[in-house]
Amino acid sequence: MTLSALIFDVDGTLAETEAAHLQAFNETFAAARLDWHWDETLYGRLLKTTGGKERMAHYMRDCLGEVPDMDRIAELHAAKTARYVRILEEGGLQLRPGIAALMADARARGLRLAVATTTSRPNVDALCRCCFGAEAEDLFDAIAAGDEVRAKKPAPDVYLLALDRLGLPAAACVALEDSAMGVASATAAGLRCVAAPSRWTAHHDLSPAIRVDGFTQTGDAPSLAALFGEDCPRGPAAIDL
Repeated sequence: MTLSALIFDVDGTLAETEAAHLQAFNETFAAARLDWHWDETLYGRLLKTTGGKERMAHYMRDCLGEVPDMDRIAELHAAKTARYVRILEEGGLQLRPGIAALMADARARGLRLAVATTTSRPNVDALCRCCFGAEAEDLFDAIAAGDEVRAKKPAPDVYLLALDRLGLPAAACVALEDSAMGVASATAAGLRCVAAPSRWTAHHDLSPAIRVDGFTQTGDAPSLAALFGEDCPRGPAAIDL
């Protein structure tokens, strides 16, 4: 089967976004007059639960011993999303090293690009405007976001949605991830996965990926040839794996 598309996770993969998410959560809690405050240690533990609404529900249930009010959580999450978008609009967020070069290399070789993320679509749009100066739909051929599926990572739902929108089988695509939950989601969807741990996932077991620390680096920019072999075509074409 030939490689026809790369499917990117967003948070931690395209950019180190979690500090901005944490800031948005805490500012939202303060504005709502809640006595909640998540420090980095607590937030690192809460990241094991994917999805912002799910994370708040987990915090209420397991850390505070309270029954989650999902209507209230939905209101808080909407406010948090708006704050996160404003934070990114102020600038300062950068792509992880090598991401822009890898995407450009893939485009030059005729591959399609997609997103499969647990985060919501407004967050994807904000990151693309901040880091690329472009709209998400102008950068990616298909976008599957967490607010569009029933079950979030590590369930395969969002990757299956991305594959459906690409109109491609899993064997023709490779996922790029930074977390154990993301790798599990991609592999459950039948995808091969290349992983590179982020600041927040350095302790994760990424061994189910076909390559770890394979697409972001501080030295030479990663390329498809480096990932998949020197026999990659130089022009628009599919890549034999």
